Amino acid sequence: MVNASHARICGAENIFMETEERTFFKGLKVVEFASVLAGPAAGMFFSELGATVIKIENSSTGGDVTRSWKNPLEDPAAPVSAYWSSINWGKQHVFLDLNNEGDRLTALMYVSGADVVISNIKPSSARRMGIDADTLCAENPRLIFAQLNSWADPEDESPAFDAVLQAEAGFMYMNGEPDREPVKMPVALIDILAAHQLKEGILLALLKREKTGNGSVVTASLMESAVASLANQASNYLMTGYIPGRMGTRHPNIAPYGDVYTTADGKSVLVAAGSERQFRNLCACLQLHELPGNEMYATNSVRVKNRDTLNGYIRKAVAAHELDGLMLLFKENGVPAARIRDMRQVFELPAANSLILEETTAEGVPTRRVKTVAFNIKSSQNCS
Repeated sequence: MVNASHARICGAENIFMETEERTFFKGLKVVEFASVLAGPAAGMFFSELGATVIKIENSSTGGDVTRSWKNPLEDPAAPVSAYWSSINWGKQHVFLDLNNEGDRLTALMYVSGADVVISNIKPSSARRMGIDADTLCAENPRLIFAQLNSWADPEDESPAFDAVLQAEAGFMYMNGEPDREPVKMPVALIDILAAHQLKEGILLALLKREKTGNGSVVTASLMESAVASLANQASNYLMTGYIPGRMGTRHPNIAPYGDVYTTADGKSVLVAAGSERQFRNLCACLQLHELPGNEMYATNSVRVKNRDTLNGYIRKAVAAHELDGLMLLFKENGVPAARIRDMRQVFELPAANSLILEETTAEGVPTRRVKTVAFNIKSSQNCS
């Protein structure tokens, strides 16, 4: 066990161009009792905006479990993984065993001066260790305690990684091809959505504290975050009883939208014609002038019903073009379309490159990831 006097504290050297929003939370202190993705992603949001974020990692298990979640190209002996690196930029890392009394007192010392605590520790464990919302907020009435749970009922402590929630909240049932098994999304999107919910709650609590001087307890769950993100698919069911199933990349309400076609040079192009004008422009580009006047394709509602025959015409026309020429033609005529890019091709784009953050960890490991903050804030004389 690690005693309080032997708590390991690791900083890091990061590369981040100083911007106005980078100093937005300068002076704010955040203590993070969170592991895996959702909680740490919320913590990294604040570190990107200038807050001091102290992440408490479990020394008895070697730290956050994601340190060991490595892809096949990573060094098995490295102290961190690319996964861990993705949501732990700009933080101080303190290694403590919260089951050890001395370490627990050290953790409470960090919390005593904190503005925000982010936790995904099970409520029963947090109460046992004295780092639950009631205990900490009683000591510091200005504290904002942000608790992330798996389920809507905080006392339901059944384990739930992102994949479990993708299945439970209906995402996997809808995701994949019609004649294949359900498919998990390749990004832990439920965790990301929950992180957004949690940090939005924290921001509102900070605003409330500015007005009242009082802290708050903010709670969010993976399950509720997932269901709240079902958007149009939920309304399709709630308003009509329609149960969306697996449609591949296709859209249940629009056609052609999300449909993928193969060009003459064997490459893939996705088309997303979301309006009647865009559909007419698509047909003009592909020399399918007769389709907009055909009663089977004249409106979006009938195109959705007749998607298969419509795609037969589009597929044949697309196959006569090479991808580069077709993309230029679509761009010139306002047709929403996209190449299907792999990760290397994504980061060849200037927009993606501008979001890269670099950091060398305390162990000397160079790491890279993308920002969680994808907005800019600057002062305006007209708005000040």
